[in-house]
Amino acid sequence: MTPDSRRFLHPEAIQRIARLELRARTIVEGFLSGMHRSPYFGQSVEFRQHRQYTAGDDLRYVDWKVLAKQDGYYVKQFEEDTNLRAALLCDVSHSMRYGRGPMTKYDYAATVVASLAYLLLRQQDAVGCIAFDETVRATVPQRTRRNHLDSILQALSVSRPQHKTNLYDVLREVAESYPRRGVVVLVSDLLVDRPGLFKGLKLLRGRGHDVMVFHILDDDELDFPFSGPTRFEGLEVPDIVRCNPRALREGYLKALGEYLEEVRRGCSRNAVDYDLIRTSQPLDAALAKYLSFRMATTHKT
Repeated sequence: MTPDSRRFLHPEAIQRIARLELRARTIVEGFLSGMHRSPYFGQSVEFRQHRQYTAGDDLRYVDWKVLAKQDGYYVKQFEEDTNLRAALLCDVSHSMRYGRGPMTKYDYAATVVASLAYLLLRQQDAVGCIAFDETVRATVPQRTRRNHLDSILQALSVSRPQHKTNLYDVLREVAESYPRRGVVVLVSDLLVDRPGLFKGLKLLRGRGHDVMVFHILDDDELDFPFSGPTRFEGLEVPDIVRCNPRALREGYLKALGEYLEEVRRGCSRNAVDYDLIRTSQPLDAALAKYLSFRMATTHKT
């Protein structure tokens, strides 16, 4: 792991979230015994249902109390716990370069991915990472080894923001690449075509994935604090606009509010967790707040 890649792993954020968990809301598929529900029946402690005894069934699981009430033998079925498979998607498009504070949107997004990767590997979950813009630029396969974090950090450190974002094609590729149900975490500024975004999220949910979206925006984008003659340059389009931003602020904030509401509603409509994060917000506080909320609201279905 190079010194440059270590910048995405913040000790204060790790310390704050170390005692938290990232639990799957939906049934997932995995290989190891862990904390997440599997679609396969096993021999864990959680009872699921009865079924009639058939020759060859283990007599240890015959429910003798049911025998006293029913005319026949019934065995208990339990639900097996499993580790989850997580895919962490980091937007490295050109618009992620923006930022006037200590961290650009890309720096913040990569740090979110690194922190979640650390947490998931600590839980013995299988974690993979994808860096994307208009296409997938880098892929780290899902692994459970602790030293796998080095591979993820290295992939993030060599990914440089470039090109536009085409989220539908990327999310479709993710859906095809990860046939097993698991967790997909999208970290992006979502400056994309919204119909394509929602179509991609719907596709992932239709495949049974538990999907989370961390929407990363800079304070400038959320507050539009500019004053005086200003020259705006597009990061993903060649446009240059010279204007008095005070005359635009009201209209900009109105359009921003409509855009954010559209994104929230689209995520909600597709049963996708959504969290808007400012780049000025301390990362450890942002992650701890979200993970605590998720732990409190996660229930077995």
